[in-house]
Amino acid sequence: MKNGIVIVDHGSTRPASNEMLERVAVLFGERFKTKHDIVEAAHMELCEPSIATAYAKCVERGAARIVVLPFFLGPGKHWTQDIPRLTADAAEKFPDTHWHVAPTLGIDDLILDLLDKRMSHCVDHNYVCDNCKDTVRCGK
Repeated sequence: MKNGIVIVDHGSTRPASNEMLERVAVLFGERFKTKHDIVEAAHMELCEPSIATAYAKCVERGAARIVVLPFFLGPGKHWTQDIPRLTADAAEKFPDTHWHVAPTLGIDDLILDLLDKRMSHCVDHNYVCDNCKDTVRCGK
């Protein structure tokens, strides 16, 4: 049974936020292409591609099992209710498929390493880098 992966975030009215998730999905697909050859991005709400659109694309590409990977830190309402409901709704059009919603990113050594990486970047750039310089994110 071929797997399809849908990486899903909340969705935003800001195009840059949505483009970031779509880039994550492309990079994930490239990095793990020998393990996962069907990877799609989806936004839970506010914009396309939706979970239904991404689910359908996975099926079109040959997936019979769809694993939805939430790009969320914690296991809130979106993980416990909204994403499973939206996925089940999408799956109704494809009765021969199976689906599963994976856990959120949660607490993990890799998350801790990423937080340290972000902090170290601030320190290494004396708290003023190109990401924050002249923005409301920097008090200097």
